Amino acid sequence: MFMSRQYPLRSALALACALLPLGGLAQDAAAPRTVAALPAELPDSGEPTPPSPAVADQEAAGTPGLEANFGIGRAATEEEIAAIDIDVTPDGHGLPDGRGSYADGKALYDERCLACHGENLEGIPETGGPALIGGRDTLASDTPLKTVESYLAHASTLYDYIHRAMPMDAPGSLTPDEVYAVSAYILGRAGIVDETTVLDRESLPLIHMPNAEGFADDPRPERL
Repeated sequence: MFMSRQYPLRSALALACALLPLGGLAQDAAAPRTVAALPAELPDSGEPTPPSPAVADQEAAGTPGLEANFGIGRAATEEEIAAIDIDVTPDGHGLPDGRGSYADGKALYDERCLACHGENLEGIPETGGPALIGGRDTLASDTPLKTVESYLAHASTLYDYIHRAMPMDAPGSLTPDEVYAVSAYILGRAGIVDETTVLDRESLPLIHMPNAEGFADDPRPERL
């Protein structure tokens, strides 16, 4: 009998405690709401206010906003533009002068890439480094593996990505010769090129990737 009374009492106390916060919430909801005061207006600094494209002379500017002068910045120099104009197109346009071999690429890979992508280019999930080779004919399967072998339609894409984004701790630090060499090593390990291949701006665009036919051309050239 003592046990049968004890448990209902505990249940009643627990229910009462659980309902207490709801009462507090109801009171808070009924309390008047306040908003922060607006900041005081800043004194006139005497500096000119940049014009807005929204109020620019549309007849003089043609397309609103495109010719607006915001009163800040300057035109980039040719040297500054060249420093970031590093994209490489599928046909190889944009590839720089230089050359690199499989052997040179292996030494560089072991030094700069192995820690993230693994000794056998298998990837290391703990570092976020994906696998670089393998996975052919898996993209249409339930377990696709996106690698250089299975997912790139053009070898120039490999060069472009390594050049601008690798290694992870110092992206953009590799020279063109080093990027060609690492590309040759990866493509060689993937069985796409012979290990004696030397890559340069002429030979790299000629490489036929295993899944080159697995992609469809964009039918909207006007959007490119």
